Amino acid sequence: MAGKRATISDVASLAGVSIATASKALNGRHDVRATTRERVLAAAAELSFQPNALARGLLSGQTRTVGLLTSDSAGRFGIPVLLGAEDAFGAGEMAVLLCDARGDAIREQHHLRALLSRRVDGLIVVGESTDPRPSVSRNLPVPVVYAYGPSDDPSDVSFVPDDVGGAAMAVRHLLAMGRRRIAHVTGPMHYKAARDREEGLRLALAEGGVEQAGETLSGSWSQRWGRHAAEMLLMARPDVDAVFCGSDQVAAGFVETVRERGRRVPDDIAVVGYDNWEVLSAETRPPLTTVDMNLELLGRTAAQHLFAAIDGRATPGVHRMPCQLVIRDSTAPPAAS
Repeated sequence: MAGKRATISDVASLAGVSIATASKALNGRHDVRATTRERVLAAAAELSFQPNALARGLLSGQTRTVGLLTSDSAGRFGIPVLLGAEDAFGAGEMAVLLCDARGDAIREQHHLRALLSRRVDGLIVVGESTDPRPSVSRNLPVPVVYAYGPSDDPSDVSFVPDDVGGAAMAVRHLLAMGRRRIAHVTGPMHYKAARDREEGLRLALAEGGVEQAGETLSGSWSQRWGRHAAEMLLMARPDVDAVFCGSDQVAAGFVETVRERGRRVPDDIAVVGYDNWEVLSAETRPPLTTVDMNLELLGRTAAQHLFAAIDGRATPGVHRMPCQLVIRDSTAPPAAS
């Protein structure tokens, strides 16, 4: 057979069966005797037969391609989710078509039409934030799973990080370090992520019987805001001994100003960030204790649930995925006076 690719008829004649039976055996259909299947698989192996994906798709009604539609043009949160999803698809030998709508609804509709015209078996829609987004599932002929940003339709399948749980974990850690005057600096409150993380902080403080040090300070998701918030906080609450920041960018700016003001992190003030964006969290001085949303795992899980939905086993609802605390040098018990 050197130089010429084996065909299904070669496999059938070597196994002594009809082409239809060989095809059924290779596609794992149940209406073929086990001994026959073994004979066909042995023949296929001997001939190094590679089934044609297009022909196989015509038989099963599936093209073994899925669409990934993202709106996160910066890629900070979208890329880890996409990597995790691609991992899972690779394991199932699915081809992935990636489209970036850049947060534009018209572009999103255009990409949806393009993906459907390619006869994808299903779609993963990756949000640019954890805010609920309009469902695209209605009137679509294929299943859709939403990742990072949930669909606003509760009958859709969505996977999001558990920000309430992640924030509570961060604050419990500060309490365990013996910190009692804990402040909160975060991003804009119109983001669900900021509201959820504040809720987690409140839950953990209430559990520990501790009052928050001052009001929540909310600004942009930026290092500049972190620096500015540190100035404000050190003036208003010079006794503060820990700060939970709503993002690593805010935390990095916060640490910078605290150091400039002659206070030591973590001896005087312990600081926790959020996102585990390693470009920042591992590079600050000292490196940041932070909450990792496990976005690759979230993407991989979303992809596995898309496989299930393609098989007719959808799992509707918003599924919250646990976060993880990454402990580095920005937290420790207070220095002995």
